[in-house]
Amino acid sequence: MYAVILTGGKQYRVQEGDTIEVEKLDGNPGDKVEFPVLMTSDNGTVVAGADVKAVVTAEIVGNVRTKKIVVFKYKAKKNERKKNGHRQSYTRVKIVKIA
Repeated sequence: MYAVILTGGKQYRVQEGDTIEVEKLDGNPGDKVEFPVLMTSDNGTVVAGADVKAVVTAEIVGNVRTKKIVVFKYKAKKNERKKNGHRQSYTRVKIVKIA
């Protein structure tokens, strides 16, 4: 059985036991989080839309940050240069139950 969940403006296909990285969530490692379900599939039976009654429960594993990227903007022949960096924060969650 798998489900499609919505979090952080993105959709993820998950199964029990999966570990995924989603946009940063408030909470500490070990906290439980519930995600809204858009669709479920069980042995070829697909349920979507208003008929979905399932809830996905996940446990926060930890917060991680990606590798730093360098953002460099400049305008040729104008002596305008701007260097900046960015590290995106994510929350790693483990899917505990789809019910």
